[in-house]
Amino acid sequence: MKKNIVFPIVASLILISSCTKDLDVTPIDSKLATANNVFKTPDDYKQALAKLYTSISLSGQQGPAGQPDIAGLDEGFSNYLRLYWNCQELSTDEAVNCWADGTIKDFHWQTWTPNNEFITTMFSRLYYTISLCNEFIRTANDNSSVQGMGLMKAEARFIRALSYWHAIDLFGNVPFVTEADKPGFFNPKQVNRADLFKYIETELLEAQNDLGEPRFEYGRADKAAAWTLLAKLYLNAKVYTGTERNTECITYCKKVIDAGYSLAPTYSDNFMADNNTSPEIIFAFTYDFFHSTGYGGMNYIIHAQVGGSMKADSFGIASGWGGNRVTSAFVSKFPDVTGTIDTRALFHTDGQTLEITDIANFTNGYAVTKFRNMNKDRKLPKDRGDFVNTDWPVFRLADVYLMYAEAILRGGSGATIDDAITYVNKVRERAYKGTSGNVSTIDLQFIIDERSRELYWEGHRRTDLIRFGQFSKSTYVWPWKGNVAAGVSTDEHLDLYPIPASDLNSNQNLKQNPGY
Repeated sequence: MKKNIVFPIVASLILISSCTKDLDVTPIDSKLATANNVFKTPDDYKQALAKLYTSISLSGQQGPAGQPDIAGLDEGFSNYLRLYWNCQELSTDEAVNCWADGTIKDFHWQTWTPNNEFITTMFSRLYYTISLCNEFIRTANDNSSVQGMGLMKAEARFIRALSYWHAIDLFGNVPFVTEADKPGFFNPKQVNRADLFKYIETELLEAQNDLGEPRFEYGRADKAAAWTLLAKLYLNAKVYTGTERNTECITYCKKVIDAGYSLAPTYSDNFMADNNTSPEIIFAFTYDFFHSTGYGGMNYIIHAQVGGSMKADSFGIASGWGGNRVTSAFVSKFPDVTGTIDTRALFHTDGQTLEITDIANFTNGYAVTKFRNMNKDRKLPKDRGDFVNTDWPVFRLADVYLMYAEAILRGGSGATIDDAITYVNKVRERAYKGTSGNVSTIDLQFIIDERSRELYWEGHRRTDLIRFGQFSKSTYVWPWKGNVAAGVSTDEHLDLYPIPASDLNSNQNLKQNPGY
């Protein structure tokens, strides 16, 4: 069994602060306690810290279901990572879902409204995690002499910064609460997107000093994780603030590149049940068969990609859920669909049509075989349970290489175009198993396509398309965009999700995003 950051969870400590007040999706906390009667040893704090991580990877206090963190939506659907994946992937050319669950299809059609239950629950999930982090940091401030507290507090600040980054990216101007706000119900004020950018930047710059060195413990945030998140923040700065920060992106990408990571020998090694052995994964949310079970996260991503004529046991699962496929626009980015030329083309085509004429039919659209609940030698792990053992790669080195190249193309200083081409070719040499795919010139369109080929289904696509001006409008159209089979232009206001109607109704400090 691989080593994951999975500990008993001290959930009773947490007090939820108000951003979720009066939501249809409401926090659950039936066993309130205080720091005085919960924390007795350093390990008690580490258990509470684990809850901050698992608030993103899992859905509640008891796997796989039964004691959800929040109520109002099926517990499997309400998982943070599952919701985030849907927001980032189903709204793009990279993924289409065929289910009839609520308004799930609105993601790909780009027809969502402020009443969409999945968007509402994503918003609630963000602030549940932020509230947990705030409470942990308050407790850390009051117990700063506890052994290892500086490190754990820095990790809590990183996780909070990660959730606020998701908030600024998905929703723009959002409610703002920190450890300085007293626990209890109140209506937080809305923060300007540019001001929240400054806050996240400051938090990461300060927290990095107390985080562990790169690879100090797998599954826990370290300096390299903070550097990667800073690089992502800077790369998207023009979207968030109106000002380019590409030089800073290059600086922090270079710090990660120099930290000792290397590309996994085989692309698929990053997405298997033993991907904790990959030398390129910088930060991951960890899963195993017994201690981190649920119907969201990696369990959802792997099961929902399997259907039609696909054999579930070849993915290390008992059965597939037949949910997610890809569009022909995405498939066309590869030189062939078999993976013979570019090994990243991981498609199942038997019994599947390339074009999607019926979005509700799983066999319309090629299926994806990227993630598996099997070891990289294609054998099942020895200690096997009913759920998956594959970790979610939040950040990995190939992404950093491509960010580095993009920031150079966007005018950042401190590196040359030759440096950009060198790192792009490192990524492609693995994909092509040699130099046959090497390029001598690159431009921004090449980079956005290469990011899609390398990083599909890893939760980056919507953010990337928005940065390149290709998410809404007519610059780039894919099948069923705008709820039309051939795809149509959509309005630019969709570059932000709406503030949920339920939050607007309960908090008069909030203003809706334009266009909704």
